Amino acid sequence: MTSQAKLIEGRTGQWEIVLGLEVHAQVNSRAKLFSGAAVGFGAGPNEQVSLVDAAMPGMLPVLNKHCVEQAVRTGLGLKAQINLKSRFDRKNYFYPDLPSGYQISQFEFPIVGEGQVEVERDDGSTFTVRIERLHLEQDAGKSIHDMDPHSTYVDLNRSGTALMEIVSKPDMRTPEEASNYVKKLRSILIYLGSCDGDMEKGNLRADVNVSVCRPGAYEKFRASGDFKELGTRCEIKNVNSYRYIREAIDYEARRQVGILEDGGKIDQETRLFDPTLGETRSMRSKEEAHDYRYFPDPDLLPLELDAAWVESLKADLPELPDEKKARLIKQYGLTSYDAGVLVAEAARADLFDVLAAKHDPKLTANTITQSLMTFANATGADVTANGVAHIDAGALSEYLGLIEDGTISSKIAKEVFERMTAGEGAPKAIVEKHGLVQVNDTGALEAIIDKLIADNPGQAASVKEKPQAIGWFVGQVMKETGGKANPGVINGMLKSKLGL
Repeated sequence: MTSQAKLIEGRTGQWEIVLGLEVHAQVNSRAKLFSGAAVGFGAGPNEQVSLVDAAMPGMLPVLNKHCVEQAVRTGLGLKAQINLKSRFDRKNYFYPDLPSGYQISQFEFPIVGEGQVEVERDDGSTFTVRIERLHLEQDAGKSIHDMDPHSTYVDLNRSGTALMEIVSKPDMRTPEEASNYVKKLRSILIYLGSCDGDMEKGNLRADVNVSVCRPGAYEKFRASGDFKELGTRCEIKNVNSYRYIREAIDYEARRQVGILEDGGKIDQETRLFDPTLGETRSMRSKEEAHDYRYFPDPDLLPLELDAAWVESLKADLPELPDEKKARLIKQYGLTSYDAGVLVAEAARADLFDVLAAKHDPKLTANTITQSLMTFANATGADVTANGVAHIDAGALSEYLGLIEDGTISSKIAKEVFERMTAGEGAPKAIVEKHGLVQVNDTGALEAIIDKLIADNPGQAASVKEKPQAIGWFVGQVMKETGGKANPGVINGMLKSKLGL
């Protein structure tokens, strides 16, 4: 249940990586955190900006209750402490795209306290990441540097958009653990509906804190709580893909080891990851909390939540990934692996539930995790609760039914699915049009089997000594029937004919 350290072999011995993440998730909301301006992707520059977002004199922030609700629901989904009393603070710093000269955030008293997330590694083992806090804050605008060689343009559409910053403890030790943590966190947020998880648009992005230390130092830190045991950390800002998270960590850790082994020291700083070069580069020296001169925002009262309201939100939470996975294993007898693949995306799991209510669960799981996902990945389409692209849940149910009632063989099923993905129509229509109905006529199959046995007496005799050799006859019958024969019927007839 604990993290597994990745060892880096240096010239002077071994080193370990220590990782903590700050994930920024854009709140699913139609309006911004402190104004009624619209939130959305794709609008023209500065088309979604209110006077509050532009920090015009005299404008006062008004807290969006829906954003508070989404933060509380997320905290509950992270099994975290919900703080009934919290406070908004001003975080002071200068950016051209921060018109007020400060960001409204939360510092000493966040809305959500400590929680935890169970994360699965690629090998199926699990580990726990402790959540330190979740706080609400407003996003800054966007500086655009590539429109003019001499000027920077500012787009304030994003200014004031509600963000949840989810801060972890330094509980991850490998690039894989860090990327899998973000993957699990994204899944929880999508299940809750509190963030759409679109990393490509920047709606979910991670600041990755990386440090290196000698073996044994991390255990001393866990025992003492002294961060000095972990070495000086560098923060890699705004990493927005699982692959980039892994690559950025790997490069940064090796960079730090190289500096330390050359006798240098690590400067605490903020860095950016360049995916083209596969390396991090310095952005600015890392600020400490006192550099931001935090103080309570004088325009906002402390936030007080009603305990009964929080309990009502808790009672209304959807089934989350861990609970859904446990249910699929218990209810349908799925393997942990199959259930994990299905629940990784909420829509995928919902589609399974719809189809498994009518069809064999294992067949349904294989169809979604293999055939359907292969098609989705190849085309860039999304698996939804109603299927993918032009293959809806009704067509998938019809397809599964044809396999279950013996109309088509497993081999022919692959051809039918390929024709479905090509847009040739419904499964039944495809089977009828191309004459793909499975051969169950025992008379026709008997004639084929009798001829094969007569033509191959040596092969027939060897089957009695080596029963598994019957597979050769099955293959020949399938070949003769163009893959349309029912394998179960063939096996039964062959065993009878060959005296097995």
